[in-house]
Amino acid sequence: MWPFSSVLAFAFASDFAFAATAEQWRGRSIYQIIVDRFALTEGADLTSCNPAQQTWCGGTWDTIRQNLDYVQNAGFTAIWISPVNQNYEGPRTAYGDPYHGYWVQDVSQLNSRFGTAADLKALSAEVHRRGMYLMVDVVVNNVMATSTTPDYSKYFFKDVSLYHPYCPVDFSNTTSEQICWLGDPKVPLPDVDTKSPTVISQYGDWIANLVQEYSIDGLRIDAAKHVNIDFWPQFCAKAGVFCMGEVFGGSDVAPIAMYQGPQALDSVLNFPLYSALVSAFSIPGPQNISALTDVLAQSKTLFKDTGLLGNFLENQDLPRWHNFSVDVQSLFNAMTFTFMSDGIPVVYYGQEQYFSGNADPMNREPLWPSKYQKTDAYKLIASLNQFRNFLVNTTDWAKRKVQILTSSPYGIAIMKGPVISILTNVGSPPRNGTNIAVTTPYPQFTSLINILTCQQWATGAKGTVDAQYTLGGVPTILIPSSMLNGSGLCGNELNTTASNGGTAPSLNAAVRWTPLSTILPVLIGISFFLLISRI
Repeated sequence: MWPFSSVLAFAFASDFAFAATAEQWRGRSIYQIIVDRFALTEGADLTSCNPAQQTWCGGTWDTIRQNLDYVQNAGFTAIWISPVNQNYEGPRTAYGDPYHGYWVQDVSQLNSRFGTAADLKALSAEVHRRGMYLMVDVVVNNVMATSTTPDYSKYFFKDVSLYHPYCPVDFSNTTSEQICWLGDPKVPLPDVDTKSPTVISQYGDWIANLVQEYSIDGLRIDAAKHVNIDFWPQFCAKAGVFCMGEVFGGSDVAPIAMYQGPQALDSVLNFPLYSALVSAFSIPGPQNISALTDVLAQSKTLFKDTGLLGNFLENQDLPRWHNFSVDVQSLFNAMTFTFMSDGIPVVYYGQEQYFSGNADPMNREPLWPSKYQKTDAYKLIASLNQFRNFLVNTTDWAKRKVQILTSSPYGIAIMKGPVISILTNVGSPPRNGTNIAVTTPYPQFTSLINILTCQQWATGAKGTVDAQYTLGGVPTILIPSSMLNGSGLCGNELNTTASNGGTAPSLNAAVRWTPLSTILPVLIGISFFLLISRI
């Protein structure tokens, strides 16, 4: 029999032994959700949500929990939800209500619009039961106000000395970006002084408690570049989980790459790659493949670890892809790139339903009018996730670095591990005579399979393959046929024992410890039973 002191020691250790590291996130894929817009309760009015009205539509943490099949069936291994903390409570503003969750008032409280503490814990528990991770958005840089002289007593930091004095941001000046207020005079965002020892200490205690209380696996950090960079290592150390920051920018890699590494954050959202994908694949558009090859070359040199970057095509601050690219194959090719190159793919809810909203607020549509259909985009994502999860679970693919095999005005071929992906910008119409010839490292007559169509390919002289577009510009993903065993793809049986980032739950990835207050009565009962069994 275990000594009762050992049982207690195990219970205490279990209560605090959880964390998801950057390495554990490397093989994940993320589905991004705005809580208010993902799902409604049964019987709710499905026609009343107009994003132009900028108000609440009724989504909650509980309705996410009830509809996780939709996310998991697409193969995602993590969800990212919008901020969970208390937001502005008051009259409607010039920009509507804080349905999005980013107008934080008191981070120490939960947003009652989205549910209770029990609801958030239930969502977290269900996510982990499925072997998935939970990422929560946090706003640290600022709070929200309706004037430049707000009443600070309602905020987490109640002393005016813990905020920078009002000044509008000059986005051409780094110091101004870090100390001045985002927003505008109608809805200003008072800037927290994150160099203050009081702020550092209290933010550290808050994030440690939030992560522990709700078993959070990772943080997406809003407006990360508007905070002094040396704040982040200690903040994320207190959190004890993977930190991915929003460093909003364009195609220039250097000013974004500086925010990844031991001096800053584990990861950032890959805005340079996003800009390059828009330039290379959108139709109509410049179709500038060289923009993509340039960003890949710079990224390899400047980022600390491209495998941890967040790859995306849409988010809550950008126009939907379909808003500015009319050809569905442009979406399919660009999306395939985000899954098959270095980085963690992030899909913004509704991307799989071809949503076409322009900038805020029209890019925050409700998902339920789609009836959660299994569109071709959804099916493609499911195939990409299944293949990627298989690679992550059975090989070191996620740690391998992508390389460019060839590029042309019509597209690009990349190789990561044993996988060759050929992406094109020619669009849906058939293009006779257009092709992308690729020299692979495989010997002549190597049998390859396109995992998206299950068609067999064979390498030609000097290991070449030739992507033809007589049926339109579809993406191609090739791997030696012998390497698909256990994948569940193209007639191969599925190996359900695979774990560590794939579709099957993993003890290492998904274990979550029950609070001592819950488990202690059970442990006492077990100890008593074992004790009397020896009498």
